Amino acid sequence: VQLQASGGGLVQAGGSLSLSCVVSGGTFSMFAIGWYRQAPGKEREFVAGIDWNGGYADYSDSSKGRFTISRDDAKNTVYLQLNSLKPEDMAAYYCAAATILSRNSKVYGFWGQGTLVTVSS
Repeated sequence: VQLQASGGGLVQAGGSLSLSCVVSGGTFSMFAIGWYRQAPGKEREFVAGIDWNGGYADYSDSSKGRFTISRDDAKNTVYLQLNSLKPEDMAAYYCAAATILSRNSKVYGFWGQGTLVTVSS
């Protein structure tokens, strides 16, 4: 199973970005997908996740109300819409796949490479 994250870039504070995670090599509809981020010098943290059929989404306190996760099974893709971005949102964002939705990164067996989000103040 391979995951390809994309969509990062440079944005001003208050702006928006849309991240994508394309999954290949497995049965996409079987996977829950989580988004994590890691800023320099900080630990990786859970941002948002969506279960295998899109019926349930989970958000961290910092992302709730500003970020939206969704999935398109026809495109084997999960999206993370980032709105009202703040400088503290700046990090490398990673998507990961697992058979169950969890905030615990150890549950996720497959990871994509990071896509960098830079927020200028």
